[in-house]
Amino acid sequence: MNKIIYKQQLSSDVYKMRIEAPLIAKERRAGQFIIVQIDSHFGERIPLTIADADPVEGSITIIFQAVGRTTHLLAIKAVGDTVQHVVGPLGQPTHIEKFGRVICVGGGIGVAPMHPIAQAMKAAGNEVIIIMGARNRDLLILEEEMRAIADELIICTDDGSCGRKALVTAPLKELCEMEPKPALAVAIGPPIMMKFCAETTRPYGVHTMVSLNTIMVDGTGMCGGCRVTVGGETKFVCVDGPEFDGHKVDFDNMMTRLKAYKSREDQDHHRCHLDEAIEEKK
Repeated sequence: MNKIIYKQQLSSDVYKMRIEAPLIAKERRAGQFIIVQIDSHFGERIPLTIADADPVEGSITIIFQAVGRTTHLLAIKAVGDTVQHVVGPLGQPTHIEKFGRVICVGGGIGVAPMHPIAQAMKAAGNEVIIIMGARNRDLLILEEEMRAIADELIICTDDGSCGRKALVTAPLKELCEMEPKPALAVAIGPPIMMKFCAETTRPYGVHTMVSLNTIMVDGTGMCGGCRVTVGGETKFVCVDGPEFDGHKVDFDNMMTRLKAYKSREDQDHHRCHLDEAIEEKK
């Protein structure tokens, strides 16, 4: 049993929780994740990124969007309640070193998994430029936390209610055109956003890492649900990832697989604006 020791609602359907998990807090590294099972009666297992950890307190921080049944059930839990099973840390940690100028692009809830990566990149001595994107000001998360890390923070919103009225790819392109160009770009967010970030950096030869959040069951590579095609080879996000070279990921195949259970999900309230823009052009 893992006790919830802190809870905060960040936006209409996004929640932040600190959960007691001393062993995970001690071992986790940037880029890794956990798999959560709320209780034995409802057996769905879901992957959630570790947004932060406090080894002294023995806690990990998760930030999630209430989208499906499991995340809605997790969202209604209160401080003092427990989560029955928390397994981790899972996945390969982010490769951290002093690259030089690193661009971290977070879209929507993707800002949460970007937080520990940006922290680690800064601690390694990199110049860290963070681009955050959301539909509007109310959906921005971790702005102050990211501002404390970044050498420069660029905010983009669809409606211009905060920062620039632009997609995150606009400032990313501008930064790639500067000299010296970035040594590394890291993009986390909806698959369509990561795809277009990778396409933006490709002409400039800027190495681009993306963190994938696919359908996942066991977290050990046995079920095969999280398989993706990277560089023409089959990879499993839970054990080979979650981070891959964005220029090699077959995003179209990945997005097709993610739609396998679309009829069972309520997509209306978290529909990506880039997806909508593509459909409008058809």
